[in-house]
Amino acid sequence: MTDLAGKTMAELGPLLRERKISPVEIVDAVIARTDANDGKLNAYISRRDDKARAAARTAEREIMRGLYRGPLHGIPLALKDNICMRGETTTMGSKIHKDHVPTRSATVVDRLTHAGAIITGKLNLHEYAWGATTNNPHFGACHNPWDLAKIPGGSSGGSGAAVATDMTIGSLGTDTGGSIRIPASFCGTVGLKPTHGLVSKAGVFPLGWSLDHVGPIVKSVHDAALMLNCIAGFDASDPTSARAATRDYTALLSSQLQGVRIGINERYFFNNVDGPVEQAVRAAVQQLEDLGASVHEVEIPALQYSEYAELVTIVAEANAVHRDNLVKRPQDFGDDVRFLVELGELLTSGDYLRAQQIRHRLDADFAAAFRDVDVLATPTIPFLPPPIGAGTVSINGGEAPFLDHVIRFTGPGNLTGLPSLSMPCGLASGLPVGLQIMGPAFGEDKVLNVAYALEQTDLMQGQKPRL
Repeated sequence: MTDLAGKTMAELGPLLRERKISPVEIVDAVIARTDANDGKLNAYISRRDDKARAAARTAEREIMRGLYRGPLHGIPLALKDNICMRGETTTMGSKIHKDHVPTRSATVVDRLTHAGAIITGKLNLHEYAWGATTNNPHFGACHNPWDLAKIPGGSSGGSGAAVATDMTIGSLGTDTGGSIRIPASFCGTVGLKPTHGLVSKAGVFPLGWSLDHVGPIVKSVHDAALMLNCIAGFDASDPTSARAATRDYTALLSSQLQGVRIGINERYFFNNVDGPVEQAVRAAVQQLEDLGASVHEVEIPALQYSEYAELVTIVAEANAVHRDNLVKRPQDFGDDVRFLVELGELLTSGDYLRAQQIRHRLDADFAAAFRDVDVLATPTIPFLPPPIGAGTVSINGGEAPFLDHVIRFTGPGNLTGLPSLSMPCGLASGLPVGLQIMGPAFGEDKVLNVAYALEQTDLMQGQKPRL
């Protein structure tokens, strides 16, 4: 069977269960795709080819004996390299932790491997996940597979690039201000940031404790639901873990949108958006309406303060994480990350308190909006991927600071902890455009269902990057 690496988990699972293909064949196909592409992309920091092949042989024997564990059994996945795996070097994309070998795996890794998933390696990221370019000074820049001169986004840039080019069937990333959704948007993949507390962060190196999330970067909405089924659920080792009921998210997927209410916030989420991006997103919203949904404008007044609240919170919490190394080993940080960590020294307790007060208002405003609509639809990012090394981006012909705009639309999802998904909704200038769908707390079923219905229209028209 040809092009196994190009298939989704949802496509491969039944073939594995029915013994029509072997996990060994899939792993070999993924390794061959990585051999062919990663020299150009630099998506992997470390690979586990031999261990992955051994795990695939074990999975093959189990499945042949009738011990099929479920839809992830025998599926190759890769991890962002700030997610710990016992006995495997986990660098955090840094010089300081370049030789760190954890003695315990993250809870999400244990859950994936228990389900029979096969880990193929650890993926490139922005140093300490503190940035959105994955222009890593220690392991090299990761490249966008649609245009090698462009950034793949970050901080989970290796995850976005690897999934988009079939160098893994799926990946786990982390998201503190948009780090799952930004690379998903720039690389043309699906990225889901679940509700805060739904997926354990135990064993994942922190950036900002109250903002951090773990979630899938995958090829399809169905695959996002499959991975969420595996990794969601309470974990006593994570103090922020929620005792919320989990669901079979795949069973709730439907292409029916009759009666679904889509919210649009013009004042914030469609303000200062590059024309081609806005055009693609509005076309996607029209598709949702054509499928039977209704579209309603909503007001979320506190959004006007959200950029301040996100930046103050993430800068303050990241400074607390890294302060000891900032004092002892400042020269071992990359220049951009050291600047951001140092910036935290300038903040006052009053700054942080005001940011948390804004978060409280934002929670209330979003809760009010979701009493009137089921989900919100927004652009994921207001511009197309810029060149590697660029400090500015183009928005409607003008130059704007990258850092000021890259998390403008994703940050509110971290401040509120609400589920948010980015999916590709078309191309502009040959580059993917991301549509963000946000839902109420623990409303992953609503987010995934709307995204799944839209995905059936094939807005990307089967287009993939050609390296």
